[in-house]
Amino acid sequence: MRNTVKLTTAVLAAGALTLGLTACGSDKDAASDTSGPLIVAASPVPHAEILNYVKDNLAKDAGLDLQVKEFTDYVLPNTATEDGSVGANYFQNQPYLDDFNKKNGTHIVPVVTVHLEPLGLYSSKIKKADELKSGATVAVPNDTVNEARALKLLDTNGIITLKDGAGNDATPKDIAKNPKNLKFKELEAAQTPRSLDDVDAAVINGNYAIESDLKPSEDALVLESADDNPYGNFLAVKEGNEDDPRVKKLAKLLTSAKVKKFIEDKYAGSVIASF
Repeated sequence: MRNTVKLTTAVLAAGALTLGLTACGSDKDAASDTSGPLIVAASPVPHAEILNYVKDNLAKDAGLDLQVKEFTDYVLPNTATEDGSVGANYFQNQPYLDDFNKKNGTHIVPVVTVHLEPLGLYSSKIKKADELKSGATVAVPNDTVNEARALKLLDTNGIITLKDGAGNDATPKDIAKNPKNLKFKELEAAQTPRSLDDVDAAVINGNYAIESDLKPSEDALVLESADDNPYGNFLAVKEGNEDDPRVKKLAKLLTSAKVKKFIEDKYAGSVIASF
């Protein structure tokens, strides 16, 4: 039976505070006790699924006691890693982590890149991107990096044109040309799939698309290319824990031929191994 724990954001927030306070009065926490299990925070799909494949099929033979905690947002996995409630996390890319560390004073670092989830534009109203009508509303993630990533996707596909130099903090204010006068609805990334009935199209992160039974390789109107893509998702730890033997074992397993085959067989191009 899987030891995966599914929790709501509200419960997790309270739990993170409790665990943080407990850690202050304890000599060891989940991250510093290398003799205990390695607890990894992960988004449900595909991260926790990949970790659970490792736990169920590979970890025992490698001498790794792996536990997986599922988080449904993009904040608590990092704060839990920072305060030692968990020993590692697996859910994010480098631009997002750089922005998070800068804004929150955290010290999370990548260990090994495992996969890419291409960002895509989806719609329940049209079949092709060029069918977007004048004045159409497009939902985009509202966090700094994913909003910029969404706008870059639209720019790359000729739907809008961003100003020269627009970077990882681009917003709709950085649009230079918007020939269809598109309107943008900024939503929490997890909410974008649920918006499809209310907007003309939505840019959705790969993990949330898969959770909503969308197939990025088939259903996306336009999809990010995997070539030279900086948004690969990686295993991450608090700085200083990179040499934890448990982390090294997990990093090796996550980039093994068996995990690559699992990703290819299960996700059929909607998740792409990056090793």
